[in-house]
Formats: sequence, C-alpha cells, structure tokens
Amino acid sequence: MEFTFSDDQRVYQQSLAAMLAKEVAPETIRGRWSTASGFDPGSWQQLVDMGLTAMLIPEDLGGLGLNEVDFVLLAEECGKVALPEPLVDSALVASQLLVDLVRCNSDFASRGTELLQQVAAGTVQVAAGHMINPYLNFAAEADWLLLGHGEEVHLVARDQLQLQAQKSLDPSRRLYRVAWTPSAASRLVDGQQGAQLWRIALNRGALGCAAQLLGLAQAMLQQAVKYSSDREQFGRAIGSNQAVKHLLADCAVRIEFAKAVVYRAAYTTSVGPARADCAVSHAKVAAADAALLCARNCTQVHGAMGYTWECDLHIWAKRSWALDKAWGDNGFHKNRIHEWLLNPRALLGAEYTFGASNRAFDISTEPLTAETSS
Repeated sequence: MEFTFSDDQRVYQQSLAAMLAKEVAPETIRGRWSTASGFDPGSWQQLVDMGLTAMLIPEDLGGLGLNEVDFVLLAEECGKVALPEPLVDSALVASQLLVDLVRCNSDFASRGTELLQQVAAGTVQVAAGHMINPYLNFAAEADWLLLGHGEEVHLVARDQLQLQAQKSLDPSRRLYRVAWTPSAASRLVDGQQGAQLWRIALNRGALGCAAQLLGLAQAMLQQAVKYSSDREQFGRAIGSNQAVKHLLADCAVRIEFAKAVVYRAAYTTSVGPARADCAVSHAKVAAADAALLCARNCTQVHGAMGYTWECDLHIWAKRSWALDKAWGDNGFHKNRIHEWLLNPRALLGAEYTFGASNRAFDISTEPLTAETSS
C-alpha cells in the first residue's frame, strides 16, 4: 500500500503554514503573555475563515466532512509555530465529541446539530475536558464545555461553572480548574456508551498532542541548525563541529521515526477511533521523545543563551514539556502499548500495519471489546 498525502492535503498544509508564519511569531506570542486572556480573537477568526473549525464536522452537520488524516498535517503546523490558541483540541476533540453525541443521542440531535453549525461558523466555542487532564486549557474562552462525571458526558454552559486559574510552565497556556455540579439536565449519555466516548476523546486528544509535538520538534531543530550555521567560534561556524552535528543528527533521526508513527495513528483513528489505543499511544510516546530530545539537544547547541528568557527557543521547549504530560504522560501510554502487545488477539506484523480491515466505525453499534481492536 502506498501511503502518501494527496496534493490537496499538502496545499492546505502550505496555506495554513503561510498564514501562521505571518500571524504567529515569537514577538506576538510574547505579547499574548501580558494580556488577561492570552487569546487572540483576530488569529482565531483567520483559522475559522480557513475552515479549520469546520473541517472535521460531517457535511450533513454543517462541516466539511474531512477526517484525521486530513487534519494531522495541520496540527503539525500548529506545533511548528507553537500556536497558543487551542485549535487542535477544539477541532479534533470537542467538535468530534459533539458529533458522536449527536449520532448516539437522538434527543440531543437537533440541539447538537445547531451547536455544531455555530462551532463550524466560529460563533461559538466548545471545549472538552477529560479526567486524565486535571486542568482545562482556555476554558474561560469556551461558551460550552463537555465534561465527564464518571462514565457520564455532560454539556455545561460556562456561566454554570467556577473556573480557578492555574499557572502553567508554558506562559501561552491558560489553565483552569473547573468546578461544577453534575445534573440530569446536563447529562447526555452515560454507562458503557459514555465510557467509550471518553476513550475515543482520549485517543483523539493524544493524537493531537502527538502531531503538535512533532511540529515542535521540527521547529526546534530548524532553529538550532540556523543558529549553528550563523554562530562562529575560532573563525568557523559551530555547526561544522562533529559534536554539534551528532546532537542535531540524533534529533533528525528521532523526528523521522516519529513521523510515520503519528501519520499511521491518524489513519487508524480515522477508521476506528475506539480501536486506536495502541497506535495513538505509540505516536504520543514517539513524538514526545522526539520533542524532548530536541528541547535538550537544541538548547545545548545554543549554549548558555539557550537557557535565557530572551532566547525564543524556550517557547517551543516549554510547550513540549507541557504537552508531554497532556492527554496522558509517557508512563500511561507505554502501559497501553504493553497491554496491547500482550493481548493474544493483537494483530502484529507488517501485514496488519493498517488493521484487519478499513470498514468504517459505527459508534452506535460497535461493542467495546478486545476482538474489535486492530
């Protein structure tokens, strides 16, 4: 099987990269740190105008009907510029969770469809919390929040919540502890169906993190390569030293190994999000390892100035450290990989790279069992 991205997917990626290069630069990111919300409505509106908030919503619900394979390159670009706004979590997790709720809860279908159309148009923002994340990023900017109480999924308006701000290692992230009271009126699903929806949300959130970490790693490597080419000692660029080359080559190799894993996880999630545990966890571990290695080696290449606040590199390094722990840390995802490898029904081998079949996943009928895993 030939697995390459289409021309349309690459053009969309290039268009987003060009827009982000103009709108999201180190100086504009630093400017957000001094604002109360840390959120730039102008940048967000440009993302909406490019169709990013609508792209994963099905056409019959007011969106563009694309999937995770189409989105993974765009999430990677968001990582490359260390985009502060929570586009990836909003488009990949919150809107998709709303779609799943519309599909499996007929009583919510009309209201949910209207809400999805507003999300696609950018007039309403919805955020999704998850029990694996103790704090919710940019919760104060969301009009509605999807929250969990055990196996239940609740849709709660922002004015019905209490938000307590939490300081993050990454100044671009605006984290909040959310206090709320579950009620029958806000509950949309519960039981096994609710548990499965949260499992799917976790896989999508971890995939989004992995794609951003991959972009962060590439951006740090590019900065270090440029610096090592420009910085001279003893009459020659420091990049000509073999020790420096080895540090950066290690980063490049780790990034290349992570790319295929992340893209494969996007494919697996697109055809069966509840069966993507192992692929997504593998992607999260590989991408996080690449980003953390780049943060360490690229800081070392920059020398003493790499540890200073004035050096832009720390913007990407701190985002990498933060996302490494978001949507499950390294230990959590390695444990999921371990569990799958010991599963006697695991489909291991090159012939199962893309699963046993490409049949679409129907959340309303698919049972959550080991037999359905791929």
